[in-house]
Amino acid sequence: MDSRLFHPEFKARPYWWDAIEMDQDPQEELPARADVVIIGGGLTGLNCAIELGRGGAHAVVLEAETLGFGASTRNGGGVSGGNTIGKGLSGAKGRSAGSADAIINAMVSDAVESLTHVESIVAREGINCFYERTGRFIGAFTPKHYQGMAAKSEQLNALAEADAHMVPRERQREEMASDYYYGGMVINRTGKIHPALYHRGLMEAARRHGATLVGHTRAGKLTRQADGWKIETTRGAIEAREVVIATNGYTGDLTPDLKRRLIPVASHIIATEPLDPALAASLIPKRRTLADSRRVLCYYRMSPDGTRVIFGGRARFTQVTPEVSAPLLHAMMLERWPQLKGTRVTHAWTGNVAFAFDYLPHMGQTEKGLHYALGCNGSGVAILSYLGAEIGKKILGQANRVPAFDGRDFPTLPFYSGNPWFLPAIGSWYRLRDWLDRRLA
Repeated sequence: MDSRLFHPEFKARPYWWDAIEMDQDPQEELPARADVVIIGGGLTGLNCAIELGRGGAHAVVLEAETLGFGASTRNGGGVSGGNTIGKGLSGAKGRSAGSADAIINAMVSDAVESLTHVESIVAREGINCFYERTGRFIGAFTPKHYQGMAAKSEQLNALAEADAHMVPRERQREEMASDYYYGGMVINRTGKIHPALYHRGLMEAARRHGATLVGHTRAGKLTRQADGWKIETTRGAIEAREVVIATNGYTGDLTPDLKRRLIPVASHIIATEPLDPALAASLIPKRRTLADSRRVLCYYRMSPDGTRVIFGGRARFTQVTPEVSAPLLHAMMLERWPQLKGTRVTHAWTGNVAFAFDYLPHMGQTEKGLHYALGCNGSGVAILSYLGAEIGKKILGQANRVPAFDGRDFPTLPFYSGNPWFLPAIGSWYRLRDWLDRRLA
């Protein structure tokens, strides 16, 4: 391991985990029965459990690993608010103009509500997770990308209440200490969070509302019964009236029909050592989260205490070791901030996000009656929190309306089984196209 890049106290685990003690929760017993069994102990499952508990239902959350092991505590901590579902809106094509407009408006409205939901649950449950609505700056990788953003900003303001505006290249240093981009777009209606503390706060809230959280317990065979379901697990069987699948980027062979509708994509992140205070304060003057318009995108921010850079991106589209991902991300960071040359990496980690083939989040029920909320498409903190709560309301019969993402066609491709063997080739193709775009800019 290169000592010039890796700090002597380097950890191959999320920086966020330094704020919590993973795997220190008491091991709860698996009850014989529950009203609802939720498979997956991340943001989706916990938000669902909280909503069920508030409505008087007993939820049991099953997690195959340590609670919080997956992307819920591994993400970059950005919280979007309706500005990240644009690619999926093409799903409305082929319908009448009025119908398409209604579908788009409903989806964006739900996505907007997802940010409100996160802010509400953080406030209501008293979750101390450094939540801030500081906005996001998206850098334009080419002049053409800037022009596209300018057109999109009007739509975001009209539909998503984004409070977006364009920043030309000559004013870019108001947003970040770099000339790397060709200007960009600020979206004020977005936030950032400490993901591990948010998840831990949701765990505590779920328990307060009567949920049973059972870690290191893998769900096995699911059997439909007259009055619900029997779920075999590695710690015995449990029966429930309803079952919720909340596994997202870790969806596996337990639900093969759902697995083949998702593409698990690895996202890699590094954290730097603490920086000189003056340098750290200069990098992102308005404390926003940052991202860019590349196909192989990067997303980054300062740590909640403002001392170090948290830098993430698609260094590779599949799981690789820190020895592979960290140098790639570090090089990307230096392209944007050459002034960070010599800064070492203290943490490097990876988590799976889940892309749907139509780039949309999905909520619904399978033909057998399993509930699910899946497909974060790389932006799951808000939307999966929201959809998890909406499933809870649906089960309780307390939903005032049907969410726009509920019950929509959940596409797949012929012969796709859920094994994304093609991702390395797609990653190489995207990197080539990004290189050509920049070269010709």
